[in-house]
Amino acid sequence: MTAQGSQGTKSNRDALRHEMTAAGCSLAEIAVEMRVRFRMRPREAWRHAHGWTLQEIAERISACPGQTIAADASLVSKWEKWPGPSARRPSLSVLVATATVLGCTVEDLLDLDDYRALPQSDLRILRHHAPEAPSVESAPTAAPPTAVTPPDKDDILAAADESAAWAQWAETTNVGEIALEQILADVQTLAGDYLTGDAVELFGRARRLRDRVFRLLEGHQPPQHSAELYVSVGYLCGLLAWISSDLGNLRAADTQGRTAWLCAEMSGHSELHAWVASTRSKVAFWDGRLRDAINHARRGASYHPRGSVGALLACQEADAWSKLGVADETQAALRRAAAAREALVGVDDIGGIFACPPARHENYAAGAHLRIGAYRDALTEADRALDHLRAQPVHAYGTEAQVHITRAAAFAGTDQPDGVMEALTPVLAMPPQQRLEPITRRMQDLGQFMAGSRAATGSATVAARRALEEWCLDSAPRQLALSSGEGAA
Repeated sequence: MTAQGSQGTKSNRDALRHEMTAAGCSLAEIAVEMRVRFRMRPREAWRHAHGWTLQEIAERISACPGQTIAADASLVSKWEKWPGPSARRPSLSVLVATATVLGCTVEDLLDLDDYRALPQSDLRILRHHAPEAPSVESAPTAAPPTAVTPPDKDDILAAADESAAWAQWAETTNVGEIALEQILADVQTLAGDYLTGDAVELFGRARRLRDRVFRLLEGHQPPQHSAELYVSVGYLCGLLAWISSDLGNLRAADTQGRTAWLCAEMSGHSELHAWVASTRSKVAFWDGRLRDAINHARRGASYHPRGSVGALLACQEADAWSKLGVADETQAALRRAAAAREALVGVDDIGGIFACPPARHENYAAGAHLRIGAYRDALTEADRALDHLRAQPVHAYGTEAQVHITRAAAFAGTDQPDGVMEALTPVLAMPPQQRLEPITRRMQDLGQFMAGSRAATGSATVAARRALEEWCLDSAPRQLALSSGEGAA
């Protein structure tokens, strides 16, 4: 047997798969060769026999008909490595879904180590449902007719006992009402803490709670409890999408958004649908996919949500239209946002980052007006946003920073360069861990705008642009990239 080493590279695996496919080998034969040559676990070998990445099989498992599994690349990797260290045991539903997408049986995905580590209850189910091998002693013949024997008293009682046993199992749950209430409360706390807390620390907390809910969903609970868990984990994936975007990783944010949307679909929760659509619109906007941002915002609005997300979705649509430079559509979307706020009924289920208070609304409106050249409207709305923020005991530092940047840009647009630095003073004083990607982008946009202004060569403008450039060099995404080695020369 060849030890795993340099031959375990992707190019070696691809070459082996292509060679065996050309020779007419089946997927099963390729998977066996992968296991032997590269010392892989069976589930990993079958994936490589198809030539799929972890993300590709995760998406297929999540979309598997008849299953309700939210898989991602990290989770699939842990399932493949089980029962090794830092791994996670795949449930029977996960094994069935994986076998379905790979085109094999569950037994093909298990080896002796798996069987030794599986719970007895899972082994009993596997043995009970394992297909019987056809007899090779003779060709199949028609079975002779047999008389139908009526059930006796013992048969009837046994059938009743079986139904009672199933009903007892159906009533069991791995999560109760108090636990569900606590999980939702923890989600609300995280969403609120993100307004003022450290993004990296909040990411870790949200991820740990998400993993806990994922594990609960892999167990057994009544359908109504499952729906509540999907709502909670949907908001958590939405929060992770938001944080990933703010830390500069839009690809990861998009993946979290897709999983959050799946959770909304599984729960059938309109409010969650709207908030996930809002989150995905935000990610698309900062990724430069402005038409996608508009479509996500409109899709969220189609669910007719009760809380403040209706106003936020219209604001996000205005944001994207303004970036495209379409003034009429921008103004129309802002009017819809104002109407949605007037018609607001009820309160937001989660709050925090999943809420659109007046200051946030005014911030979006100010930014949209700024992009279409309505500088005085932008300045008025930015001032109103600051008034709202000052009236709140706790508010989002990200929103406040963007409001100050909008004020600075409005001063630059109205040929008041001396007001720029005054408006930016609170932003320039922000600690690096609070300089998230959207704020940094806004500061960079401001620098470019000032470079093209009539006062570009003035001393006040030159000093402001220099301060902006230095500020952007020490941002949270840049610190994160450097700490992970991505920014190394």
